[in-house]
Amino acid sequence: MTGDATIRLLGISGSPRKKATDYIVNEALRYAQEKFNVETDYFSASGKDLKFCIHCDYCVRKQQGCIHKDDIVPLYEKMLWADAWIIGTPVYQGTLSAQTKTIMDRCRAVVARDPKAFKNKVGAATAVGGDRIGGQEPAIQSILNFYVISEMLPIAGGSFGSNLGGTFWSQDKGAEGVAEDTEGIRSLHRTVNKLIRAAQLIKKAQQEGIP
Repeated sequence: MTGDATIRLLGISGSPRKKATDYIVNEALRYAQEKFNVETDYFSASGKDLKFCIHCDYCVRKQQGCIHKDDIVPLYEKMLWADAWIIGTPVYQGTLSAQTKTIMDRCRAVVARDPKAFKNKVGAATAVGGDRIGGQEPAIQSILNFYVISEMLPIAGGSFGSNLGGTFWSQDKGAEGVAEDTEGIRSLHRTVNKLIRAAQLIKKAQQEGIP
């Protein structure tokens, strides 16, 4: 961290491939670095060993993390480090990917150890589909619901162009397709603006001792 005002931003790509979703999450990080005082980190589900939550309650009984020892475990530290998150998902069958859902489900192990672990962090979401209207907003809603349950503050893009978050149409052309989606890029940038400004307000309040 390069100063008390620096916002730590974590980007998470919940895609099994490094194509469109990888591009839009990294674009969010690039834009945030260009416009704001942020430090960034990144996690991609691509090529990772991600085991499903099996609701065994090991994390609740032991309060020592998850019973699974896979590639999600190092992500926990990144999540705790960050002031703000942006999770990106491809749209599968009208909603988020299994990889994205697995990452969110496995956060139960963190809050089982400390129920306030994510409290007052801020989170935004972005989704990309092969169709213009293919389930992007239901996918984003699932991520925003996860933030609410985790006692985080969900940040949307706002009316007139972004609504719930960054929504992209890849036209099934991967990174090339989303890079050409100017409306998608605009919705993402609007969402990142609101995300970082909200994180700045929260950090200022915390520094002033406001709970």
